[in-house]
Amino acid sequence: MMKAPQPEVVATASRQNPGETLRQAREQKGLSLSQVAGQLNLTENSLRQLENGAFDKLPGHTFSRGYIRAYAKLMGLDQAELVNSFDHFTGTNASGSTVQSLGRVAEPVRLSRNVLRIVSLLLLALLIGFGYFWWQEHSARTPETAGLSLEHVEVESADGTTEIHTLDEPEDQAVIEAQKEGEQAPAEVSPEVAAQAEGAPPVASEGAQVLAAPAQGTPAAPQQPVTAAPAGTAPAPAPGTAPAVPATASPAAPPAPSEPAAAPVVAGEGQGVVKVQFVADCWTQVTDANGKVLVSALKRKGDSLELAGKAPLELRLGFARGAQVSYNGQPVDVTPFVRGETARLKVGQ
Repeated sequence: MMKAPQPEVVATASRQNPGETLRQAREQKGLSLSQVAGQLNLTENSLRQLENGAFDKLPGHTFSRGYIRAYAKLMGLDQAELVNSFDHFTGTNASGSTVQSLGRVAEPVRLSRNVLRIVSLLLLALLIGFGYFWWQEHSARTPETAGLSLEHVEVESADGTTEIHTLDEPEDQAVIEAQKEGEQAPAEVSPEVAAQAEGAPPVASEGAQVLAAPAQGTPAAPQQPVTAAPAGTAPAPAPGTAPAVPATASPAAPPAPSEPAAAPVVAGEGQGVVKVQFVADCWTQVTDANGKVLVSALKRKGDSLELAGKAPLELRLGFARGAQVSYNGQPVDVTPFVRGETARLKVGQ
């Protein structure tokens, strides 16, 4: 009668909770629940349920069996023995199941993170491609629009008129416009000059006026034969005619005084004198340091220009080889400033 209860004791011992064995091993090693949970990549709640034998609250016996193996390996215990103890405790059959030993429970794949990474890479590639094509198009348009963005500046010339100039106006275009204006200038005569020309009487010499007066005042006398008068007698005057007045030589008119030479231009304080002698037609513009246009016109061959202005003075020559420049009496070489047929330079800097 004393041997009957032995099968129940053996059955009870065989169904011992493997989690309790693992908990005791953990406490012997002095490890906390959170430390072991971190090494196994489990939550503390899941590890606590495993140690308490609440395997029904874990995600399936297959995962629970894997947790037992990983936990036993971490504690240095026999994995197979604890897995068998788990099977007996839960009443499951491990035959046919292949549960691999896990040193660390793999982290579940997070599909959302991979998708986000792929989308981010695609957006970055699109952004780089868009930036590249925009840069190519912008670089191609820059030379085309450079000539259209000319700034204008209004300057007041010496005669008080306001002129508008483009800062980037080509020199050749300015020369062509100036030459056209010079060709049209002789054909355009102001009404005042025309009236003065019509009202001015023709100028005749004094001798011509003296001879023309009797011709217009008396009718022409008929020609009569001239007879030689005896010596000592004077011929009788023809009837109807006035006695001829002997012509007397008028005194020679004094020569007209020559025009006095133009007074040299005197430069004031802070000013300089620029002189240009033209050996060919050349459009010329001179601007002082304040931006005031002192002259802007087409000069003809043989003309000369001399003026003073606040230094430095800027010269723009439409035909550089047709102008000889000097500043304050010193010749200036414009060769280094020639571009094509034009030149642009500053003197008095």
